[in-house]
Amino acid sequence: MMQVHGGTVEHFLDFSANLNPLGMPESIKQAVIDSMEKWGQYPDPETKQLRQKLSMAEQFPFSQIVCGNGADDLIYRMISALRPQNAMICEPCFGEYKKALQEYECQVNFYQLDPSQNFVLDSSIVSFLHPGIDMLILCTPNNPTGVSVPHSLLEQIAEKCKDFDSYLVIDGCFLDFSNEGSHWLNALVCDKCILLKAFTKNYAMAGLRLGYALCGNEDIAKKIHRAGQYWSVSAPAQAAGIAALNETAYLRNANTLIWTERKFLSDELCALGMKVIPSDSNFLLFQGTEGLADAMLREGILIRDCESFGLHGYYRIAVRKHGENLILLDAMRRVLYGKNCYDSGDDVECR
Repeated sequence: MMQVHGGTVEHFLDFSANLNPLGMPESIKQAVIDSMEKWGQYPDPETKQLRQKLSMAEQFPFSQIVCGNGADDLIYRMISALRPQNAMICEPCFGEYKKALQEYECQVNFYQLDPSQNFVLDSSIVSFLHPGIDMLILCTPNNPTGVSVPHSLLEQIAEKCKDFDSYLVIDGCFLDFSNEGSHWLNALVCDKCILLKAFTKNYAMAGLRLGYALCGNEDIAKKIHRAGQYWSVSAPAQAAGIAALNETAYLRNANTLIWTERKFLSDELCALGMKVIPSDSNFLLFQGTEGLADAMLREGILIRDCESFGLHGYYRIAVRKHGENLILLDAMRRVLYGKNCYDSGDDVECR
């Protein structure tokens, strides 16, 4: 089964969409309900109140923040506004980068991450950059691998892009799930650098569609803003974003759960003979048996087949709550061994 994105099948236990396992906070749901009286009016096209809140939360200039209908929307608006001619992306990666670049007739260059090195981006990428590359798009932690770009290397890359007067786009939609958080990266956002973020994963707001870009200067922000539709963020989404930025304890609690369950899942998958890529996010990429996604679907569980990323035999699963993770593992043992199995600590035993 070829999947382009996760979270596209209903009525299954969904491990394909890597959203916050705690679900959308009640305060956000209430904020959306309370915004109903504004639904008969056009939303603020400048998203002023939301951007003011973001400016305080991110400690970033108000005039250099652009909000959009999810990070996806901002990727297309960014390409439309800046019109790169020769861009580079690192594969495997989120498929919308390539799609957006090609739709605007940009030449796309590919830097292949090495599976034998757990898809870690290393310093060799610097030698691939040259003045002809006018945009580099990186994702950290990367989707679908969950691997972060090392701080020192990202600083080196940013300096090289600055030397070549190239745009550096950093997709940080999973940064808040990483062990080091996201604010350290804001200092790199200068000149022609853009940091993309979204509420989708952090606050389980996939259906509300809300993302934002921190831009290296005001001129870039204006260009990206003008490239989109006039009312790009709905009133409910704006209200949800404002409420979400008050939920700091929620993110801390989510990360405590994610970091614990990520290790548990990784250890259990390794015990089942899977090759698991060490992750710094709320999902795991692993190499498994062919046809595993279809077999799990028959068990009522949706996992992400990563064939669409060019990764044959690899699968991605979200980190969910412990009870749900146990259901996933039990179903996987049934698929692999044909019986109900449990891990005794030394060997897999079946009954």
